[in-house]
Amino acid sequence: MAKQIGFVVVGCGVIGKTHAEQVSAIEGAKLLGVVDEVPELAQKLAEQYGVPGFSRLEDALALPGVDVVTVGTPSGLHGEVAVAAARAGKHVIVEKPIEVNLTKADEMIAECRRHGVKLCVISQHRFDPATIEVKRRVTAGELGNMILGEAAVNWYRSQAYYDSGDWRGTWALDGGGALMNQSIHSIDLLQYLMGPVKSVSAHVRTASHERIEVEDVAVAVVEFVDGGVGTIVGTTAAYPGLSTRVECMGTRGTAVIERDRLTHLYIKPEEAAAGGNYGHRGAVNLAADGVVDAAGAAADPAAISQNAHRAQFLDMIEAVREGREPLVNGEEGRKPLEIILAIYRSAQTGEKVTLPL
Repeated sequence: MAKQIGFVVVGCGVIGKTHAEQVSAIEGAKLLGVVDEVPELAQKLAEQYGVPGFSRLEDALALPGVDVVTVGTPSGLHGEVAVAAARAGKHVIVEKPIEVNLTKADEMIAECRRHGVKLCVISQHRFDPATIEVKRRVTAGELGNMILGEAAVNWYRSQAYYDSGDWRGTWALDGGGALMNQSIHSIDLLQYLMGPVKSVSAHVRTASHERIEVEDVAVAVVEFVDGGVGTIVGTTAAYPGLSTRVECMGTRGTAVIERDRLTHLYIKPEEAAAGGNYGHRGAVNLAADGVVDAAGAAADPAAISQNAHRAQFLDMIEAVREGREPLVNGEEGRKPLEIILAIYRSAQTGEKVTLPL
């Protein structure tokens, strides 16, 4: 029988509750304790799952049987928790973004490598069936050379959302706004499907919210290493919360992922139809049954796909048991962070920014 994997959840807010729920639902995983610097939050979640609650990380790390620490603290605190866990010999699952700057992200990666533990960064939408299908077809060359990619996250967050925690909307702890917090998954999928980013040119604004330091509207033009171009649009000011959309266009086909579902998939036949076809006549949408209407996290930050989160947790458990890398390791989790930081730099300087930073 496979060894049971023991977990400690650090951060007992919205995402920490998701982590605790996932661990408790997975056979062979066991929640051993929870941690939050606010004792009341830790105690409330601890009572829900019948485990100890702590306000100090070191007390939880001392529990017997702890294999993995999940990190759901404010983004700017991910590094210190992950490094402490790594030095204690624990594997780490950290929520997106991996951190708020590359120095801290690189320290996390290095410390986990140094202490022989695994680092997984949550990018659960890589585990969506839609993403898996598009990635398979892109890798197989079915869409041809990738020439145009678009990511748009037109979401809404109320002023009350930002006011609900003094860390929200700050550079130090949130690391950014609509891009870093809400759009990072779509940005990750864009580079995952279209290939590495070569450069960005961007504009960002704080246009709709008060008492925040970060952007609630952002637009960037992207150049990819392989020659394609693209756009990134992210906002938390699109009332009441609209769609999330990633579009990937190649010389032989197009794929569109909307609200985490594959809604459009077209593959050009070997012989183009005759008779003055401008491109629409006779084309077959291979994803015609994939359209959904649920708004999900577009309007509600707590409405997060549970199945995809679970798939990533399962991958990490298998990685620990098999001694392999998780599918989204620290290096993979660093990629969307670098793109977003390049966008911020471009917006600040008014110049095109070339990667790597």
